[in-house]
Amino acid sequence: MLALIQTIVMALDIYWWLIIGSAIFSWLYAFNVVNSGNQFVGAVGNFLYRVTEPALRPIRRVLPDLGGIDISPIILLLILFFVRQFLITTVAPALLG
Repeated sequence: MLALIQTIVMALDIYWWLIIGSAIFSWLYAFNVVNSGNQFVGAVGNFLYRVTEPALRPIRRVLPDLGGIDISPIILLLILFFVRQFLITTVAPALLG
């Protein structure tokens, strides 16, 4: 059972970095730092969008309009941090003890 928790924690860690990568990519794309016509850049952007958007969309629906500032990735990172810490500090010790 501990292996399952460790696998879930690792998956959460990977998703954490995908969200950060998606946010950074969106900034680079918005400020025309990356070439939007490049096929590789488009593929990376499409991948990051498809992986993160299903989790970000419900958060964006609930948040008020902040005038072009999107804080949904920060909210999602906080939720992931809470779930990760809950698994490590509460669920894992309960299973071991």
